[in-house]
Amino acid sequence: MTSSPPLYKNVRSQQSAGVGTQCTAEFTVRASDLEMPPVGKDGKSAAKRGLLERLSSGEVIIGDGGFVFALEKRGYVKAGPWTPEATIEHPEAVRQLHREFLRAGSTVMQTFTFYASEDKLENRGNYVEQKFSGQKVNEAACDIAREVADEGDALVAGGVSQTPSYLSCKSETEVKAIFRKQLDVFIKKNVDFMLAEYFEHVEEAEWAVHVLKESGKPVGATLCIGPEGDLSGVSAGDCAVRLVKAGADIVGVNCHFDPATCLKTMKLMKEGLEAAKLKAHLMVQPLALHTPDCNKQGFIDLPEFPFALEPRIATRWDTHKYARDAYNLGIRYIGGCCGFEPYHIRAIAEELAAERGFLPKASEKHDAWGGGLAMHTKPWVRARAQQAYWEKLIPATGRPYSASFSKPDSWGVTKGDKDLMQQREVTTENQLKEMFEKQKNVTGLVA
Repeated sequence: MTSSPPLYKNVRSQQSAGVGTQCTAEFTVRASDLEMPPVGKDGKSAAKRGLLERLSSGEVIIGDGGFVFALEKRGYVKAGPWTPEATIEHPEAVRQLHREFLRAGSTVMQTFTFYASEDKLENRGNYVEQKFSGQKVNEAACDIAREVADEGDALVAGGVSQTPSYLSCKSETEVKAIFRKQLDVFIKKNVDFMLAEYFEHVEEAEWAVHVLKESGKPVGATLCIGPEGDLSGVSAGDCAVRLVKAGADIVGVNCHFDPATCLKTMKLMKEGLEAAKLKAHLMVQPLALHTPDCNKQGFIDLPEFPFALEPRIATRWDTHKYARDAYNLGIRYIGGCCGFEPYHIRAIAEELAAERGFLPKASEKHDAWGGGLAMHTKPWVRARAQQAYWEKLIPATGRPYSASFSKPDSWGVTKGDKDLMQQREVTTENQLKEMFEKQKNVTGLVA
């Protein structure tokens, strides 16, 4: 005897019904009703439709999750440099993670080229540039992303991120030359669009956008900033305006902050664009962590970064709320960054299943709102097979002496500071001792 397909009921969707009005839409559909070929409403293959065409039609684009954190936990990325040599050393691991995100509902396969600039791959004793070369790392990333994207209806995004050269005050010409080397690979591999992500300073992001626009393909740009703006003091709204004026088609934020904080920043960006009478698509890819105690620098200032963040991980149900809130804010490119695993992406796809018209393949093994628990042997667990239970649950940490908030380190170091100047040589013992002493003076921590 087979059970009935699970119900996917969305009761939180409040969408604009014209200026100054709201309407509440309630959707109740069965999983089987949502299973349909991934094609556009006009009957064209979704894979043939470009990013801007899809966004302009109102389609929800679901990004992927956080590769560096996920692969570090799996043993394929080294914490510290966070560089993507796994594309060459362990391509099967990168390929598998792409496939899991695709199965979970991602419509973008972002090349694993985070921190794959030439200067980062040789920074502080990193061996990657000398052993493999940035070109080969970027090429391998593009090949893997395209292979998996072609297994579904996903687009491939070629991504660049902030550079050690900018933080060390190199010139605009020098920094742009670094981005251009990655761009050359993306053009050669014919990625579908470009993405400048993870920038603390809007100026460097503008330079990245200028270079990526040379491709003639759509360009997205996201900053790792909070509501206070970038680390140079530029407001969130002005950051958005500057990115659009630089040529970005899609703007937003990624990383450094939790979903709620990122959406506050997105609201400010949206208001800034409206005030400037500029139009752009919006995207957001936050942490899958709760970080309300972050300061302007984000989660890297938290004492738990990066090896003790697990108690802060967002649940799949937190992610449902994030997806709905992002959608109601008018954001149509919704994904995740560090901490986002495939099950988080599946939660986005399930929350927005009615709007998208189908469920991801991964939902075959996941009934809505814990519905599969109806098959559990224990009656009190079967009683949890309902949306109301999981929406109202406040998870415990299991740590009786754990504080709710941490005190960020707040060293106040940013571009131009001598402690942030980068080098090719391995960090010396004396340099580390100097950092240990500064940590003791700033935080009071004694090792």
